[in-house]
Amino acid sequence: MGELTNTTRRAVNLDCWTLKDEDGRTYTFNHYRLDGRATVRIYTGRGRDTDTDLYQDRRHYVWDNRSDTATLRNDRGRFIDDESWGGCHRGGNRH
Repeated sequence: MGELTNTTRRAVNLDCWTLKDEDGRTYTFNHYRLDGRATVRIYTGRGRDTDTDLYQDRRHYVWDNRSDTATLRNDRGRFIDDESWGGCHRGGNRH
């Protein structure tokens, strides 16, 4: 599971934004709007999407527990943020 938080006061339309891991597996947000100061949890497996929980509907886990990086890009492919864990990564890099 990953979490995405909108730290601004304004809602953000995430339609066609992507969340990608180091192996290139990509989740594309579909008609989703994240309210200001809200958090959404993104799960690898199957489930029913809600305002606070989204599911990638995959059979296998995507995120590597030992080491991985999740990269968020907007609908134009522009880098927004990334988060790394494990290994030699430093998380929360902003470019």
